[in-house]
Amino acid sequence: MANTISFMQIRWQLSPFHELNANELYQLLRLRSEVFVVEQNCVFLDMDNYDQQCWHLLGWEGHLLAAAVRLVPPGLIYDEISIGRVVTSPLARGTGKGKLLMEEAIRSALELFGNNDIRIGAQYYLKHFYESLHFEVAGNIYMEDGIEHVKMLRKTR
Repeated sequence: MANTISFMQIRWQLSPFHELNANELYQLLRLRSEVFVVEQNCVFLDMDNYDQQCWHLLGWEGHLLAAAVRLVPPGLIYDEISIGRVVTSPLARGTGKGKLLMEEAIRSALELFGNNDIRIGAQYYLKHFYESLHFEVAGNIYMEDGIEHVKMLRKTR
């Protein structure tokens, strides 16, 4: 079992940035760097000065940070709520945790910020995944850090 581990029940943690302890913040930034910088081979500054104004949903499997997202209040990046920095640990892939993460992220975002639309900048190859969560394409394909992306919108009203 070199690249997989057996999973127990996921434990969700929803925290504003200032309530993340040093270990939680380290694990979050390490996972994002592991996937967005190393695995996807993108040289970019992940820490963009938005994290401090956002909520962070962390999915823990024991001591492993299996999945995480950033919940962005409306008006900070887009007029709508946004869910960004969606990441699943390579060790947790193929287990359905990504879908559980997004379902929990949508629920949490609506609870935190009210019944508003949700806009995302999705990697284009994941378009069908996000469509399964009721997001619709809301723009043209664009390149970001060498990866095709597309804006998508989930209407709640």
